[in-house]
Amino acid sequence: MKAFLCAAGRGTRISKAFPNRAKCTLDVGGMPLIRRTVQMLREREIEVTIIVGYRHEDIRAALNGLEVRYVYNPFFDVTNSIGSLWMAREGLTEEDTLIANADVFWSPGLLDLLLKDPMENCMLADQTRAADGDFFFLEENGMLVRYGKELKPEERNTEYVGITFLRRDFVPVFRKRLEDMVSRQEHGVWWENVLYSMIGERPVYVRDVEGLFWAEVDFIEDYQRILAHVGRK
Repeated sequence: MKAFLCAAGRGTRISKAFPNRAKCTLDVGGMPLIRRTVQMLREREIEVTIIVGYRHEDIRAALNGLEVRYVYNPFFDVTNSIGSLWMAREGLTEEDTLIANADVFWSPGLLDLLLKDPMENCMLADQTRAADGDFFFLEENGMLVRYGKELKPEERNTEYVGITFLRRDFVPVFRKRLEDMVSRQEHGVWWENVLYSMIGERPVYVRDVEGLFWAEVDFIEDYQRILAHVGRK
């Protein structure tokens, strides 16, 4: 099994609080956030690829001593995360594959939830965050119908977590669509847009995280939620 962590972006929204800092390297309980994630994955013998760009030296230093593969996106200021994943596309082979944004704090329970899901693709979401989240989904019968930051309260019922799982037979389908989109110069969107583009053609499945803790570090309040959670633990 493989995991790809997207860590190339600048994280401009939280950069005012932490200037010149890759947000995935923020300290969480005495350890960089991304190191926590990689250790969790490696403990389960999952092969990890980190796609880096902005302040990549800091990320490599944060992961010193861990067995990971790096892919560098030199165009991180020009492309969005779909461009970063395209850089690593040779690794998208017929193996169960996890793709996540590297600035997400997630508990081992979320990983267990993903690995047990039988669907060909699975995007994690949290119904408890539908009112005050950042990026929203409308899901019906476990399938994604609409998505976006601007969905009105009545148009959404869950928040996207930032973690997706692809079963091995689906990975070639995902890779082909990724390559087609970038070949059309659609490099300014997120890697998740590969799945969004399939809505209406084939199911894109959504799984609720069932109260398990997670937080994506977009704003200082997200970071504070993580610190409070780790402090309680």
